[in-house]
Amino acid sequence: MSYLLVISAFNKLNFSLHCTIHYTKLILSIIYFCRKGTIYKILLACVLSIFTSCLLFGLPWFTSCRPCPPNPTEPCPTIGRSGIYKKFQCPPNQYNDLASLIFNTNDDAIRNLFSKNTDDEFEFTSMLIFFITCFLLSIFSYGVVAPAGLFVPVIVTGASYGRVVGMLLGKNSNLNHGLFAVLGAASFLGGSMRTTVSLCVIILELTNNLLLLPLIMMVLFISKTVADAFNGNIYDIIMKAKGLPYLETHAEPYMRQLTVGDVVTGPLQTLNGIEKVRNIVFILKTTGHNGFPVIDEPPMSEAPVLFGIILRDHLLTLLKNKVFISSPSATTGNVLNKFSADDFAKKGSSKVRLKIEDIQLLEEEMDMFIDLHPFTNASPYTVVETMSLGKALTLFRELGLRHLLVIPKISSVSKILIPC
Repeated sequence: MSYLLVISAFNKLNFSLHCTIHYTKLILSIIYFCRKGTIYKILLACVLSIFTSCLLFGLPWFTSCRPCPPNPTEPCPTIGRSGIYKKFQCPPNQYNDLASLIFNTNDDAIRNLFSKNTDDEFEFTSMLIFFITCFLLSIFSYGVVAPAGLFVPVIVTGASYGRVVGMLLGKNSNLNHGLFAVLGAASFLGGSMRTTVSLCVIILELTNNLLLLPLIMMVLFISKTVADAFNGNIYDIIMKAKGLPYLETHAEPYMRQLTVGDVVTGPLQTLNGIEKVRNIVFILKTTGHNGFPVIDEPPMSEAPVLFGIILRDHLLTLLKNKVFISSPSATTGNVLNKFSADDFAKKGSSKVRLKIEDIQLLEEEMDMFIDLHPFTNASPYTVVETMSLGKALTLFRELGLRHLLVIPKISSVSKILIPC
């Protein structure tokens, strides 16, 4: 039992380092390469592919050949792509154990590592080299444009780590090295994905051995507990590294003591219902907000009124199509007929997004106006400034909102706050 505690707890210390390096590596690759353009993304993927190929073809030369076992379960050396006994540079009736792991598919490598009665078919140095190689390559390959994946490489890395621990224990344990590989893969998956129940089912499907259920459950519980003390799961770390917006499922306890009015920031950037083109261009250039409240002020209304919210992309579309009027008066006729649904549709990641720098306007056009009323969402979600922050977060997340307007209890334009 103590062996299981060691392999799970120490494994998660290692994987916490793994997640931390993942975070740093993604920051570097995204900021310095991916954000520079498609050419840099492809260049990074090509460099990593060439480095990986040279490394994997070169490492087996540093390991010695092993004689074929007396009664092998399959031909030795192996004929074909899959198999345990890869000949590589070895003479007849011998095989290279490291090449047998590297020059196999991930499925066959996992099958070889999980196999029982194979304790003598892999040397300790070969298994240690394989583990370190998988560990480092998974760090530097994930996050690039090449579809390297994460789930199966984590299983391979964890299985090789389990084998290394089993070999280190040696005669101090009578457990099969294949069992250590299964538990090592379970601990790596549990500490990285943190989805314990589904992972338990997946590993049982892989091994087809219901007797391993208590051991796998214990390893997953220990690995998840230890890893939670250091950082979040690997997917949360990747989302933070890429700057993707993400809200936790449940609000933090301290949020119940705060109101939304306590946390919003300014200064507020609003637009009038009929706004000058110059002001719109200035706001778009000086802010990175994706939504702007539209306010009707006298003489358009008797008092300042929140008319709705308009998106940055919609403003850019209006500027691009130059839907201008010469005087600050309401537009006559149906101006929406000049546009199609595709003009205001959300742009996919494959399409080039319009930027304010791409729009060229004449000086006389800058002094004209745009009537924003026909293009504004007149029914945005709003909350009162005294609402609990935790309640507002739950509303924001469960409804899948992009913007949430915070309005004061007493009508005042200066207190209408920026969308979240």
